[in-house]
Amino acid sequence: METRAGDPGAFAHFDLNRVDSPAFVVDAAKLRANLAILAEVRNRAGIKVLSALKAFSMWQVAPIVGEYLDGVCTSGLWEARLAAEHYAGEIATYCAAYKAEDLPEICRLSDHVIFNSPGQIKRFREILDAQGGGFDIGLRINPMHAEGEVPRYDPCAPHSRLGFPVNQLTDADLEGVTGLHFHTLCEQDFAPLERTWDAVFPHIERYLPQIRWLNFGGGHHTTRADYQRDELVAFLKRVREQTGCELYLEPGEAVALDAGILIGTVLDTHWNGMPIAITDISATCHMPDVIEAPYRPAMLGERDGDPEAIDEGQGGAVRLGGPSCLAGDVIGDYRLPVSCEPGQRFAFLDQAHYSMVKTTTFNGVPLPSIWLWDSASDSLECVKRFGWETFRDRLS
Repeated sequence: METRAGDPGAFAHFDLNRVDSPAFVVDAAKLRANLAILAEVRNRAGIKVLSALKAFSMWQVAPIVGEYLDGVCTSGLWEARLAAEHYAGEIATYCAAYKAEDLPEICRLSDHVIFNSPGQIKRFREILDAQGGGFDIGLRINPMHAEGEVPRYDPCAPHSRLGFPVNQLTDADLEGVTGLHFHTLCEQDFAPLERTWDAVFPHIERYLPQIRWLNFGGGHHTTRADYQRDELVAFLKRVREQTGCELYLEPGEAVALDAGILIGTVLDTHWNGMPIAITDISATCHMPDVIEAPYRPAMLGERDGDPEAIDEGQGGAVRLGGPSCLAGDVIGDYRLPVSCEPGQRFAFLDQAHYSMVKTTTFNGVPLPSIWLWDSASDSLECVKRFGWETFRDRLS
């Protein structure tokens, strides 16, 4: 299983016992550093950048996001409400399919309402016209050009439901549409974006005189150290000149890349052909992408060596699993930086994005608390703790 790289940054010096367990800890200083990179790209290229709430919606840091970016993009009514209550700037809302009863409020809250198909726009035309303006209408297109490395995360995989096939686009489909949106990337660098544009442009060139904006979606790992930011800026400038359109990027993961950790505790250990440790972190409840992607999250301070090397001492790999009853609730095999004993703390890197927004209370497993740390000042604040009422109140 692939181990995703994680940069410990200032967390290498964070005392894991300063917070309860399990707990997400987000570093405001690292968040600012990521946002500053995105703002620099925005300023140099003359575009707009929106933060994708689907990846990172810790609204406690909305004021920080608002200092750097132009707004947020949302995935439906509830995220749009969150954006309107807490975030500054523009709101772009896209949903694979809207409900008629949600649209009036979505239109009221959003600057851009992006549809997945021309059919929905036509079906809801009366509702849209009744809202009296204040928003514009976009259409998500499917470039029919796959760049994803994992089919489950590839919006252009065969028979994808996401976006209207660009090779089917007609004049009638763009009636009343002022912007086009496409999203093909997942944790990728610049080259796949350029290839996607080269595939899309011939299909949309004739429509550009009536289009005001183009949104290139998310999946841009722009804040990664090896991302080709100069090439991205030059490309965006070229597209602006080529099309005359205002351009948008919607990074999500890049906003919070390496800005958060998930701290856990060893609860129990035993031997079953290899050392086994039960922890208060659950893959299925707290890090579902570990199972869905799948991937092996990087561990803070993991010792060097083969994670598959097994011995009966304290130096070999330990299989970490969660407290739920799901047999597959396994995080992975690790060479722990501490002894494999009940009470020992450990942490996984790069867990601020997606993990935080995907947590569940399956099996009654408690949710991690959420903490905001600033590595520049060493201030530490508990933003949220979840009691058992969180589990109770989502049921009936």
